[in-house]
Amino acid sequence: MKAKSSAHYQREYRQRLRDMGLVKKEVWILPANAKQLTVYEKLLRQPQPVNVIGKGEGVMTAPIKTWTTQSLHEALLNEELFTSGSATAELIDGVEPALHIVMLEYGDLPLFLTVAGEQIIVEAVLWGADEVSDIAKFNDTILRTHKYFPLSTISLDTLSDGKDYYHMFGALSAASILPNIIFEIETLASNVINATEAYGEYLTPSIAAKG
Repeated sequence: MKAKSSAHYQREYRQRLRDMGLVKKEVWILPANAKQLTVYEKLLRQPQPVNVIGKGEGVMTAPIKTWTTQSLHEALLNEELFTSGSATAELIDGVEPALHIVMLEYGDLPLFLTVAGEQIIVEAVLWGADEVSDIAKFNDTILRTHKYFPLSTISLDTLSDGKDYYHMFGALSAASILPNIIFEIETLASNVINATEAYGEYLTPSIAAKG
Protein backbone atom coordinates (compact mmCIF):
# COMPACT_ATOMS: atom_id res chain seq x y z
CA MET A 1 0.00 0.00 0.00
CA LYS A 2 1.36 3.40 -0.97
CA ALA A 3 2.44 5.59 1.94
CA LYS A 4 0.18 8.53 2.67
CA SER A 5 1.61 11.96 1.93
CA SER A 6 1.75 14.76 4.48
CA ALA A 7 -1.15 16.40 2.63
CA HIS A 8 -3.41 13.62 3.91
CA TYR A 9 -2.35 14.27 7.51
CA GLN A 10 -2.79 18.01 6.99
CA ARG A 11 -6.44 17.49 6.05
CA GLU A 12 -7.05 15.18 8.99
CA TYR A 13 -5.30 17.56 11.39
CA ARG A 14 -7.31 20.59 10.28
CA GLN A 15 -10.56 18.70 10.58
CA ARG A 16 -9.70 17.59 14.09
CA LEU A 17 -8.96 21.16 15.13
CA ARG A 18 -12.34 22.26 13.73
CA ASP A 19 -14.06 19.45 15.60
CA MET A 20 -12.44 20.74 18.80
CA GLY A 21 -14.06 24.12 18.20
CA LEU A 22 -10.79 25.89 17.42
CA VAL A 23 -10.41 28.66 14.84
CA LYS A 24 -7.40 29.71 12.78
CA LYS A 25 -5.96 33.20 13.33
CA GLU A 26 -3.15 34.66 11.25
CA VAL A 27 -0.40 36.55 13.09
CA TRP A 28 2.74 38.38 12.00
CA ILE A 29 5.89 37.98 14.10
CA LEU A 30 9.65 38.14 13.84
CA PRO A 31 11.15 34.77 12.74
CA ALA A 32 13.23 34.65 15.91
CA ASN A 33 10.03 34.49 17.99
CA ALA A 34 8.54 31.47 16.22
CA LYS A 35 9.36 29.09 19.07
CA GLN A 36 7.62 31.29 21.65
CA LEU A 37 4.56 31.60 19.43
CA THR A 38 4.29 27.81 19.17
CA VAL A 39 4.30 27.56 22.97
CA TYR A 40 1.58 30.19 23.34
CA GLU A 41 -0.52 28.62 20.60
CA LYS A 42 -0.63 25.26 22.37
CA LEU A 43 -1.47 26.89 25.70
CA LEU A 44 -4.27 28.97 24.17
CA ARG A 45 -5.98 25.80 22.96
CA GLN A 46 -6.73 25.04 26.60
CA PRO A 47 -9.85 26.44 28.36
CA GLN A 48 -7.69 27.91 31.15
CA PRO A 49 -4.13 28.44 29.86
CA VAL A 50 -1.33 28.49 32.41
CA ASN A 51 1.38 31.12 32.64
CA VAL A 52 3.93 30.18 29.97
CA ILE A 53 6.79 32.11 31.56
CA GLY A 54 6.42 30.32 34.87
CA LYS A 55 6.16 27.00 33.05
CA GLY A 56 9.30 27.72 31.07
CA GLU A 57 11.26 28.54 34.20
CA GLY A 58 10.24 25.23 35.71
CA VAL A 59 11.41 23.38 32.62
CA MET A 60 14.84 25.00 32.66
CA THR A 61 15.54 23.96 36.26
CA ALA A 62 14.48 20.30 35.91
CA PRO A 63 17.16 17.63 36.49
CA ILE A 64 19.23 16.38 33.53
CA LYS A 65 19.20 12.75 32.41
CA THR A 66 20.82 10.97 29.47
CA TRP A 67 18.27 8.91 27.53
CA THR A 68 18.30 5.67 25.61
CA THR A 69 15.51 4.86 23.17
CA GLN A 70 14.11 2.31 25.61
CA SER A 71 14.20 4.55 28.69
CA LEU A 72 12.70 7.43 26.74
CA HIS A 73 9.87 5.18 25.56
CA GLU A 74 9.02 4.27 29.16
CA ALA A 75 9.11 7.90 30.26
CA LEU A 76 7.01 9.22 27.38
CA LEU A 77 4.20 6.75 28.06
CA ASN A 78 3.64 8.48 31.42
CA GLU A 79 3.39 11.96 29.91
CA GLU A 80 0.09 13.73 29.21
CA LEU A 81 0.60 13.76 25.44
CA PHE A 82 0.38 9.96 25.52
CA THR A 83 -1.81 9.26 28.57
CA SER A 84 -4.49 11.61 27.19
CA GLY A 85 -4.74 9.66 23.94
CA SER A 86 -3.32 12.51 21.85
CA ALA A 87 -0.45 10.29 20.69
CA THR A 88 0.82 6.72 20.88
CA ALA A 89 4.38 5.41 21.02
CA GLU A 90 5.55 1.93 20.03
CA LEU A 91 9.09 0.66 20.58
CA ILE A 92 10.56 -1.01 17.49
CA ASP A 93 13.39 -3.31 18.54
CA GLY A 94 16.43 -3.85 16.35
CA VAL A 95 20.12 -3.07 16.02
CA GLU A 96 19.10 0.59 16.33
CA PRO A 97 15.82 0.72 18.32
CA ALA A 98 13.31 3.40 17.33
CA LEU A 99 10.01 4.76 18.54
CA HIS A 100 7.08 4.85 16.15
CA ILE A 101 4.99 7.77 17.37
CA VAL A 102 1.52 8.40 15.97
CA MET A 103 0.23 11.94 16.53
CA LEU A 104 -3.50 11.29 16.72
CA GLU A 105 -4.37 14.99 17.02
CA TYR A 106 -2.51 15.60 13.76
CA GLY A 107 -4.55 13.20 11.66
CA ASP A 108 -2.59 10.12 12.81
CA LEU A 109 0.67 11.62 11.54
CA PRO A 110 3.54 9.11 12.01
CA LEU A 111 6.86 10.24 13.46
CA PHE A 112 10.00 8.24 14.23
CA LEU A 113 12.31 8.94 17.15
CA THR A 114 15.76 7.46 17.74
CA VAL A 115 18.49 8.07 20.28
CA ALA A 116 21.81 7.86 18.45
CA GLY A 117 24.87 8.55 20.58
CA GLU A 118 24.57 12.05 21.98
CA GLN A 119 21.54 13.00 19.88
CA ILE A 120 17.82 12.42 19.77
CA ILE A 121 16.41 12.55 16.25
CA VAL A 122 12.70 12.99 15.54
CA GLU A 123 11.63 12.78 11.88
CA ALA A 124 8.71 12.41 9.51
CA VAL A 125 8.33 11.72 5.80
CA LEU A 126 7.00 14.68 3.81
CA TRP A 127 6.75 13.51 0.17
CA GLY A 128 8.42 11.30 -2.35
CA ALA A 129 10.67 13.14 -4.80
CA ASP A 130 8.39 11.89 -7.57
CA GLU A 131 5.54 13.90 -6.03
CA VAL A 132 7.36 17.22 -6.56
CA SER A 133 6.65 18.97 -9.86
CA ASP A 134 9.94 20.92 -10.14
CA ILE A 135 12.66 19.44 -7.93
CA ALA A 136 15.35 22.02 -8.73
CA LYS A 137 13.06 24.95 -7.90
CA PHE A 138 11.68 23.18 -4.86
CA ASN A 139 15.15 22.45 -3.46
CA ASP A 140 16.16 26.07 -3.96
CA THR A 141 13.03 27.24 -2.13
CA ILE A 142 13.63 24.86 0.77
CA LEU A 143 17.20 26.07 1.24
CA ARG A 144 15.95 29.65 1.40
CA THR A 145 12.93 29.13 3.65
CA HIS A 146 13.26 26.08 5.90
CA LYS A 147 14.70 28.29 8.67
CA TYR A 148 11.18 29.62 9.20
CA PHE A 149 10.13 26.26 10.65
CA PRO A 150 11.42 26.39 14.24
CA LEU A 151 13.62 23.50 15.40
CA SER A 152 13.17 21.53 12.15
CA THR A 153 15.20 20.88 9.00
CA ILE A 154 14.30 19.26 5.67
CA SER A 155 16.48 16.59 4.06
CA LEU A 156 16.35 14.31 1.01
CA ASP A 157 16.98 10.63 1.80
CA THR A 158 16.83 7.30 -0.01
CA LEU A 159 14.65 4.70 1.74
CA SER A 160 14.68 0.92 1.55
CA ASP A 161 12.50 0.92 -1.58
CA GLY A 162 15.31 2.70 -3.44
CA LYS A 163 13.31 5.91 -3.88
CA ASP A 164 14.12 9.41 -2.66
CA TYR A 165 11.88 11.06 -0.06
CA TYR A 166 11.87 14.45 1.59
CA HIS A 167 12.00 14.26 5.37
CA MET A 168 11.54 16.85 8.07
CA PHE A 169 13.52 16.26 11.24
CA GLY A 170 14.59 17.83 14.49
CA ALA A 171 17.59 17.02 16.69
CA LEU A 172 18.38 17.67 20.32
CA SER A 173 20.75 16.42 22.98
CA ALA A 174 20.27 12.94 24.45
CA ALA A 175 20.56 14.69 27.83
CA SER A 176 17.56 16.93 27.14
CA ILE A 177 14.88 17.17 29.79
CA LEU A 178 11.61 15.41 29.04
CA PRO A 179 9.43 18.53 28.49
CA ASN A 180 11.86 19.73 25.82
CA ILE A 181 11.67 16.36 24.05
CA ILE A 182 7.88 16.49 24.05
CA PHE A 183 8.05 20.04 22.75
CA GLU A 184 10.33 18.86 19.93
CA ILE A 185 7.86 16.09 19.01
CA GLU A 186 4.87 18.45 18.97
CA THR A 187 6.78 21.14 17.09
CA LEU A 188 7.87 18.71 14.39
CA ALA A 189 4.29 17.50 13.92
CA SER A 190 3.08 21.08 13.60
CA ASN A 191 5.89 21.94 11.17
CA VAL A 192 5.05 18.99 8.93
CA ILE A 193 1.50 20.29 8.60
CA ASN A 194 2.67 23.84 7.98
CA ALA A 195 5.26 22.71 5.42
CA THR A 196 2.56 21.02 3.38
CA GLU A 197 0.68 24.30 3.22
CA ALA A 198 3.79 26.39 2.53
CA TYR A 199 5.18 24.19 -0.25
CA GLY A 200 1.93 22.94 -1.74
CA GLU A 201 2.48 24.79 -5.01
CA TYR A 202 5.52 22.58 -5.76
CA LEU A 203 3.63 19.31 -5.40
CA THR A 204 2.19 17.46 -8.37
CA PRO A 205 -1.48 18.34 -9.03
CA SER A 206 -2.81 15.05 -7.67
CA ILE A 207 -1.04 15.61 -4.32
CA ALA A 208 -1.64 19.37 -4.02
CA ALA A 209 -5.36 18.94 -4.68
CA LYS A 210 -5.63 16.87 -1.51
CA GLY A 211 -4.01 19.49 0.72
